[in-house]
Amino acid sequence: MPAEWESHSQTWMLWPERPDNWRLGGKPAQAAFIEVARAIARFEPVSVGVCAGQYENACARLEHPAIRVLEISSDDAWARDTGPTFVIDDKGEVRGVDWTFNAWGGLEGGLYWPWQRDDQVARKILQIERCVRYRTEGFVLEGGAIHVDGEGSLLTTEECLLNANRNPQLSRAQIENVLYEQLAVERVIWLPLGLYNDETDGHVDNFCCFVRPGEVLLAWTDDPYDLNHARCRAALEVLKHTRDARGRALKVHKMPIPGPLYATAEECAGVDRAVGSQPRDPSIRLAGSYINFLIVNGGIIAPAFDVPQDREAQAILQRLFPEREVVMLPGREILLGGGNIHCITQQQPAGQPC
Repeated sequence: MPAEWESHSQTWMLWPERPDNWRLGGKPAQAAFIEVARAIARFEPVSVGVCAGQYENACARLEHPAIRVLEISSDDAWARDTGPTFVIDDKGEVRGVDWTFNAWGGLEGGLYWPWQRDDQVARKILQIERCVRYRTEGFVLEGGAIHVDGEGSLLTTEECLLNANRNPQLSRAQIENVLYEQLAVERVIWLPLGLYNDETDGHVDNFCCFVRPGEVLLAWTDDPYDLNHARCRAALEVLKHTRDARGRALKVHKMPIPGPLYATAEECAGVDRAVGSQPRDPSIRLAGSYINFLIVNGGIIAPAFDVPQDREAQAILQRLFPEREVVMLPGREILLGGGNIHCITQQQPAGQPC
C-alpha cells in the first residue's frame, strides 16, 4: 500500500443523502461535499459515486471538467471505509483490497442496518477501473482504521481493530498477519485508543497519521480535564518507544484538537430517526479533528471548524508540507455526519493502469 503523499491518478467520493445521518435530507452535507470535490479537482481528477435517485442532481451540482459522476448505489457516503484500499504490485500495477464491511460494528454497535450496498462499493469501483480485486471475505476492516508510510509501517488502534464487533475470532497476531499479507507491510504500530467518542471505535485517521517516513502527526490537548488528555498521552508513549519498519525512531508532531465541539439542538432536529441508526443529540461531543485531512497531488485538503485553533492547524500543516498548498474548508457539516474530509475520500495511486 503506497503512502498517501505518493502520486494519485484520482480521488473517489460518494454522495451524501441518507436522512437518518445527514440533516435536512443531506442538502447541507451535499454543499460541503461539493466544496471538497471542487477543491480536490484543482489538483487531481475526482470520481463521485451517486445513487440513481440523486444522479441528475449530483451531475448538475458537480459539473466540472475534472469531476465525473457515476451511478453507484451505496448505503452512505464514507468512501474511505467502503471503497477499496488501493495497492500496487511489484510491476507497478494498481490493484484493490475489498475488505468486508459491517457498518463499523455490525449488530454489536454498528451505526446502521442494512449495509450490503456499502459492502459492494469497493467491488464496483474496482470493476469500473478494471483493477484486480482481492476480497477479504469475512475479515472486517475499514480504510479509516489504517494509515501507512509506504515503507512497510502501518498505524492503527487497538480500540478499533481488536474490537469484538469486527473480527472476534482472530487474535492480534492473526489480524497483523492479514495486514502483512494484504498490504505488504512489515510493522504494525498499535495505539491503544483513538479520539474520544469517535463512533467508528477509534479510527486512526481521525487521531494520528504519517506525514512522511519516520514522522507522525498526533491529535493533542494539554487540558487535563479534556477526555482526550489520557488518550493522547497513551499514544505518545507508544510512539516514543516504537521504531518503524526501517528501524527509525518516530518523530512526533502535535496537532491541537478543536473545540470541544457539539451539535446544536436545531442541527440534531434536522436528522431523521430510524431504528438502528446512530442517535444525534446536542449533549454528545463531536469527534472533531484536524488530522482528518487528505493529501492530494500538490495539496492538502483539511477541515476547519470556525474556532480559534483553525489558524494554528493550518500553520502546522503548511510547515509539515511546505511543498503543498494547504486548503482549509468548512468541516462542520461533514463532522455532524460522523467524520470528515479523509473519511469521505479515497485516493487511487498512480502506477501502471489496471
